Amino acid sequence: MTTTSTIIPVAIPTALRAQVDGQSQLEIPGESVKAILESINTQYPDLGKRLFKTEGELNRFINIYVNDEDIRFLNNLDTELKAGDELAIVPAIAGG
Repeated sequence: MTTTSTIIPVAIPTALRAQVDGQSQLEIPGESVKAILESINTQYPDLGKRLFKTEGELNRFINIYVNDEDIRFLNNLDTELKAGDELAIVPAIAGG
């Protein structure tokens, strides 16, 4: 029996598009936020360096949303994904 992963669209903000060859959206197969981000880290290591502080730990200035819901209020990296879900990577913006 063949298992196929759900393809999840991942929105890439303008500030991070240089690390993904200018793409505004990636289509990544995965069943959890962690699986998607690990795949991105493998395919686009320059973006991975921006996303992760250490292996398995997101940089505190990176916010990840599933269907407009911050994963910190869901199940964090272990948030499960299903067909129709959308993931967005949003860098925090600081200013004075």
